[in-house]
Formats: sequence, C-alpha cells, structure tokens
Amino acid sequence: MKICASLLLCFLLFFAGAPKPINRLRSPQQNPIDSLIALMTMEEKVGQMTQLNLDVVCEGDIYKLVEPHHIDSAKLYQAIAQYHVGSILNCGGHSYPREQWLTLVGTIQRFATTKSRLKIPILYGIDAIHGANYVNGSTLFPQPLAQAATFDPELSRQAAEVTAYETRAVGIPWNFSPVLDVARHPAWSRFFETYGEDPLVCTRFGEAVIKGYQGNSPIDSKHVAACMKHFLGYSAMRTGKDRTPATISEIQLRELYIPPFKAAIDAGALTVMINSGEINGVAVHTSYDILTNLLRDELQFKGLAVTDWEDIIKLHKNHRVASSLKEAVYISVQAGIDMCMVPNDYDFTKLLIELVKEGRISESRLDVSVRRILEVKMKLNLFKNNKMPKLKDYPQFGSKEHADLSRNIAESSITLLENKNNILPLNENANVFVTGPSANSMVLLNGSWTRTWQGTDEKFDDTLCNTIKEAIAKRSKGKFSFAEGCKLSEGTWDAAAIEKAKLADVIVVCLGELPSTEKPGDIDDLNLPDVQRDYVKALSKLGKKMVFILVENRPRLISDIVNLSDAVLMAYQPGNYGGDAIANILFGDVNPSGKLPFTYPKFNQSLLWYDHKYTETLDPQFGNNGFQPQWEFGHGLSYSSIVYENMQISNDTMSQNPSSISLTVRNTSTREAKESVLLFISDRYASITPSVKKLKDFQKVTLPANSSKTVSFSINREQLKFCNSNGKWILEAGDMDVMIGKLTSSFYLKN
Repeated sequence: MKICASLLLCFLLFFAGAPKPINRLRSPQQNPIDSLIALMTMEEKVGQMTQLNLDVVCEGDIYKLVEPHHIDSAKLYQAIAQYHVGSILNCGGHSYPREQWLTLVGTIQRFATTKSRLKIPILYGIDAIHGANYVNGSTLFPQPLAQAATFDPELSRQAAEVTAYETRAVGIPWNFSPVLDVARHPAWSRFFETYGEDPLVCTRFGEAVIKGYQGNSPIDSKHVAACMKHFLGYSAMRTGKDRTPATISEIQLRELYIPPFKAAIDAGALTVMINSGEINGVAVHTSYDILTNLLRDELQFKGLAVTDWEDIIKLHKNHRVASSLKEAVYISVQAGIDMCMVPNDYDFTKLLIELVKEGRISESRLDVSVRRILEVKMKLNLFKNNKMPKLKDYPQFGSKEHADLSRNIAESSITLLENKNNILPLNENANVFVTGPSANSMVLLNGSWTRTWQGTDEKFDDTLCNTIKEAIAKRSKGKFSFAEGCKLSEGTWDAAAIEKAKLADVIVVCLGELPSTEKPGDIDDLNLPDVQRDYVKALSKLGKKMVFILVENRPRLISDIVNLSDAVLMAYQPGNYGGDAIANILFGDVNPSGKLPFTYPKFNQSLLWYDHKYTETLDPQFGNNGFQPQWEFGHGLSYSSIVYENMQISNDTMSQNPSSISLTVRNTSTREAKESVLLFISDRYASITPSVKKLKDFQKVTLPANSSKTVSFSINREQLKFCNSNGKWILEAGDMDVMIGKLTSSFYLKN
C-alpha cells in the first residue's frame, strides 16, 4: 500500500502533541451525549458545528479537483484532527459510481472514528432531491412538483423510501430534502423543487416524504435523516429571483408558510435548513425570533439547524447586516444556528473559537448546538454502525421495481390540460411527427439536481432510458419521423423540419426550457422563448393536428400559441422514465390523472394564486373577470368521463362535532380512471378578508369502468380557523360554502 509521506508526518505530530485518546467508559446513569460533551474541548465543539464541502478534503483545488476524485490525506487530517470538523457534504461537482462513493465516505468515516481523539463519526449530507441523484445508476424520480400533481402522497412516501435506500447504499445518512417552501411566484427557479402553491398539499406531501426518508424510529441502515428546507418564507420573494427579499405579513406567514414545517416537525423531521434570504428586511440567519422563539419554543423543534451554502458569509457580503465576517458568525450563532455550511475554508471555525475565548459567546451556547448534532448522529446509529455498507447489502439498488415506481409516479403526474375533440389518445397506426427541443433530451426530462447541480451535462444520461422521441418511436405502429426543429432559446426554426411535418397525421411538439436552479435559474420573462413559439406558429400553418408536450421547470407562458394546439400535456420534469410515461399516455395505455398543483398563468403581469381575494377578481370594468389564468389550480382532464353528483353535508350547522361531506364520483366510460377529488371551502364573510376558496382536503380514488364510488370527507372546526391581525388562529361564526368540482353547498359554523 502506498503511504502518503505528508500524512505520516501529520500523524506523528498529532499523536505527539495532542491530548491522549479518551476512554469513554461511563456509568449506566450517565447520558452518553452529555458524557461525550463533558469530554470535549471547546475547539472540538466548534468543529462539530462546522460543515465542509467535500472539495476541501480532496486532491486538487476547490471546484477544480483532480479527476477522478480522491481524498487528500493531509487535507483530511487538517479537517478532522486539527479542526475537528463534524460534517461534510456534497460531491465534487458530479455524481460518482457506488464504489467511488463508498471509498470517499469510507475514508472520511474511518479517519474520524479511528484516528480522531473522541472518535466521533462524520455526519455526511447530500442533496438527493428526486432520487439518489448524485449516485450513478440510481433511480431518478419525477421532480417534486410533478409528484405533487399526482395528489397521491403515498406515492411520494414510497419514492422517498427508495431514495433513502439508494442514498444509504453509499454510506450517506443525511438528505437535504424535502423542500417545504410554498411556491408563490411561478418565475422562481426552484419552483419545480416544491409541491406547488397550496400549503395543504405541501403539508401532506412533506409529511409523507419525511416518513419515507426516516422510516420508523430508530432509523435503520436503509433510511436517512430528512432535512426540512428552507425555514422560513424562502419562496415568498417579491421579484421571483432566487435569494431576494420577501415581504410577508404575519397572517401570510402563519397561514401559508409555517404549516408544512409544523407538520414535518410533528412527523419527526430530524434537521432543518435555514432560508438564505430575508423577511421584512431581517436576514433569517440573524433572527432570534424566527430561529429560536418560533422554531424552537413555539413549534417545538428539537433537532439540528444548518445554514445553507455560504449563508453566514453572505450576512456580511450580501445582506450587509454584519460589518465583518466575525460579527456575522456571532449574530447567527446567537440567533440559533447549530451548524454552518461554511463550506470552503475554516474561517467560521477560527472566528467562533475567537468569540468564545473573548467571552462573547459562551461555551454553554456551543453545548446546546453540539448536543443537537450528536443526537442526530446517535439517532442515525453512526456511533455503533459507521462502517461502509457492502454492495450486496442493497440488492434492490437501481432495480426494475424502483424503475417501475418512478414510471408509475410519472404516469400519475402527467396532466392533460387540453384535449379538443378527444384527439388523444392517438391511434397507434397514425403517422406521427415528433419535434421540438425537449423531444430527444434526457437532460430536460430529469431537470436540475441530476448527476450535477444544474443537471445539464448529457454525459451522465442513462442511455438505457428513453427520451420522448425514442419512447414514441417504439410505441408507434404508423410512420414515425423526427426533427428537432429548433433550439430551446436561440437561433431560428428549421425549414427542413416543416417539410417533414407535412407527411404526418399528427405533430407532437415537445416544448420546454433548459434545467436550472437557484441563481443560475433566474429569468426576466415567463414567456416561452420566442424561437419555440415561432416554430409552433410555422407548424400550425400546415393545418395538421398538433399536440403540445410541456417539459418545464415552472410554468412558461404560451397564451399566444395554446389555441394552435389540439391537446396539451403538462409533463413537468418526469424523470428517467418520463419518456415512457408520456408515450403510454399519448397512445392510451395509461389514462391521465394528474392535476395542476399550481395556477398556470396566462400573462406576465397577472400572477394570482387560486386562493386569491375577491378584490383580485375585479376587472377594468369593475366586473368579476380579473382572475384569468391559463389553467386553474387543480385542473386536469381524463380520457374518461368523470361525473360528480349527490353532494351531501351531514349537518346544516356545525357546532363542536366534525361534519361529514360526501359525494358520488361516477366513471361513465369503458376504461378505468383515477380521479383526485379536491374539496374547497370559502368563508362568506370574515373580519380578515377571506379568500375566494381554500383547499381543505383531497383524495385520489380509482374508478373501474362504468362504476361509481362514494367519497367522504370529515371537516372539523380546526380546519376552518384563520389567522387574525394579531397572529392568532380564531374561529368566527358564519356561512361556509363548500365546493367540489362544480358542486356547491353550504353550512353554518357556530362559534
């Protein structure tokens, strides 16, 4: 074995001058974490609060590592033996094979648990957003926004369980997911990472995903610690640009943004990541009110709070609320931060040590955060089981069963927005021309956080999976042809593609945008790029039947071309098996059942949510036509005829007991259908201006051909509360309107 000379020198120096290793024997009465904290030096405690980027301990320069990536022994010694670092995250810019992950994480973990003084394991974290996306060969699921379109949280629980399994298969126990931000601006680059615009949907899916990641307590070797993000109000920016200021009223904060986090905390989420932005002029990383009074005292979160990337640095450089980095460290730690995602140097560590030595931060304050960090490591069983798994221990990794689940979720999410004259499903013998910039791209099907951060590197594509073009070509029995036709956002459309289109019965146009997230995904215009819209207009002059497939990070405006189509499928970013799912729906092998988890806008300056206020419906003539989206929240068609009828409410007056609301859902077609039934309630009059309607419950049901099913909901008083101007949840007596599909009824709420 080759031994690094610098590492040997480091070892000799370390063991010559460092405190002797500790015998951690304790009496049965002692709490093991308290016992360990009592043994720690102040510097070791600060180290536990430090999280480094993997690049810092690898060969080469940060962001310019030597390929293939390997641990640099001297750098690892510095991180763990000298600075006592407690956590490492990320990959070196791209995904790795399982074997390489096991070597990288294994080297780090072995050093920490055998060579450091207290042998405390490293808490390794990764962004596994839609599957173990930084592990080659892992199962890639539809992005979270697509999952929300299923209105079936159980599917997302299963996907999260697979993600945990395949993440833990490479020795990584901590996943920076799920995103629980309620998406309220369709231009936001992270829109696709959320579960949409409604807090109830975000809450239900968040709970399901937490349970899928973490499993039962204690967490076993097939599950991971979940990380709620980004606490709080990260998605409420005014501009739609990532990490820009938000202005949020107390009412909005409590009705929209807190509920998904509250539910996730109650579901046992072990960790939370803090919002990089600012609310009402206050940078969240500096807010004792948010990070301690709200998160800890009111919501009773007991776990680990970690910053996002460089966010303490940004308090000084970007937010300018700290005159120096040292002040930024002081303010954020005192506000309630437990761990700093530094991530590329030791400045945080050094400055926090200085602050403790100066007496500005007490060592007892460090103990609070270190206890939370060690508790997470203990709950993950890292102290007893820190050896790397073997490949054979995870036989289902990348399995057909996992792939089938991914395809099933994609099929359940894809949303039929338009279907004029029932053009879909297509006749399998039809001559089909497939075109458009997203037609032959796995990159666009998967989106960001796919093998790389932005997800745009085609060399990581799974060549065994089908693009939309490939899937349709395999399924079609008629004459099939293809031409890209135009690029995503540049150049002009291809006249030769128009000539090919002339020979087709049906043109399938696959539109979309390049994957992007965070700041690189900021855009100035929601309109689909001109070149794509111009290409569609040129194709429309042929007079052919035309189907749009929208492969999008977020809703891109198509109001000037939508009427040129005969059918529109919203595919979102459906993952590795999205091409197959789209083909199955186009040809009728699968009956579409997705519904929009957001309001699809028609105009750049008319960005309203489904739960808008009555004043927002006023038009220039003072009518009530001011709310005109392209498609409403909850919209989604089926190949079956679904009829809602016979809605009944158990009580005309609700007092203390819940009311039962039921209806009959009938499938009058000759094919099986799945239907998401959404229940909305509106308070007719209230002391705080009521929304036109709010989602209060939903269920997804399966309806065999020519069948009906009774769907029942139970609504209690707690669900009818709203937040008043003092930030208190209250009930007010009055009439309540119930809306399910086109059915309406009402009841009276007694105080």
